[in-house]
Amino acid sequence: MMRSLRPLFLASPLIAALLGGGGALAQAPGAPPPGVTVAKPVVKEIVEQDQYTGRFDPIEFVEVRARVTGYLDKILFQDGANVKKGDVLFLIDRRPYKAALEQAQAALTSAKARLSFTQTDLERAQVLSRGGNISEQVTDQRRQASQTAQADVDSAEAALRNAQLNYDFTEVKSPINGRISQRLVTEGNIVITDQTMLTTIVSLDPIYFGYTVDEKSFLKYQGTLKIGMGQTQRGKGAPILIALAGEEKPTRKGTLDFVDNRVDNQTGTVLLRATVDNPDGFIKPGLFGIVSMPATKPYQGVLIPDEAVSANQDKRIVYVLGEGDKVAAKTVKLGPLVDGYRVIREGLKGDESVVVNGVAKVRPGAQVKPETTQLPPTKS
Repeated sequence: MMRSLRPLFLASPLIAALLGGGGALAQAPGAPPPGVTVAKPVVKEIVEQDQYTGRFDPIEFVEVRARVTGYLDKILFQDGANVKKGDVLFLIDRRPYKAALEQAQAALTSAKARLSFTQTDLERAQVLSRGGNISEQVTDQRRQASQTAQADVDSAEAALRNAQLNYDFTEVKSPINGRISQRLVTEGNIVITDQTMLTTIVSLDPIYFGYTVDEKSFLKYQGTLKIGMGQTQRGKGAPILIALAGEEKPTRKGTLDFVDNRVDNQTGTVLLRATVDNPDGFIKPGLFGIVSMPATKPYQGVLIPDEAVSANQDKRIVYVLGEGDKVAAKTVKLGPLVDGYRVIREGLKGDESVVVNGVAKVRPGAQVKPETTQLPPTKS
């Protein structure tokens, strides 16, 4: 019986070591303390950022349509090219409109000739009327003829202006600066006034970025950043940063220039819009992006690497080096990531030595062998 119990008795210290420390591997008696890396938190002025998903939209968007009916004679642009305001894009068959223009010019010339004759005739009648050689009725008739001729001239001039407009509209010009889409009609097709869409043009620089924020966040921004209080109208919009799809960090800067005047009843959100410079035309309307918006005013923040944070059930803890190189666990309240570090809202003052590497090897009250390092201002 004694011989059978001896192996269990000899193994008991190992079992006790494995089961000790609340399930964690306890430090064996006489074993050297584990080596860890400690550093003081980064303490600097920060501004917390909130992130939202939004979409880019052009400031100007035009559906180019025909303003006169006719056969499409020529297309004078390359699909997807940059165009300037006033560039001729399409040419509609001009011959019918040129004939109408010449007819209107001839009608105006004829009307002016009649006006000149009636004015001379009226002047002759007025002279004869003063000498009693012509009746007042004849004078009034000639005055009426002159006024009618003047009205015919005015009508002919209006017809000429209309014919000139129609003739000019046979040249379809770009109304804005921007990038043109593909042609939607090919040469030889008939186009109808105000119906046939020929192509579209969008402006690219600058470009809008629109997104929505929830009601609670909007009230926070209105209190801290004063958005929606008239700053956008005075050119003092809050700065924002935007990351495109696939980018880890924001690469584009914008300025908040519009806050909607009401909260959407169905979604409980408020529409915000920023203007973003796009000199290279890289951003296209319709692209999605993630905007980083200032959520707080500048303040002194305490920052540590995410690797230094451990979980204890529903709490978050960090290990702080104390006297005798023993570590103690401190419960912390976490904030967002700023410059690659985690913001510590509560639990640290910023002058502690925090275990930033080797956290898995320590437990509260254990002695460690610390190696001190200095964290850079921004985590790469």
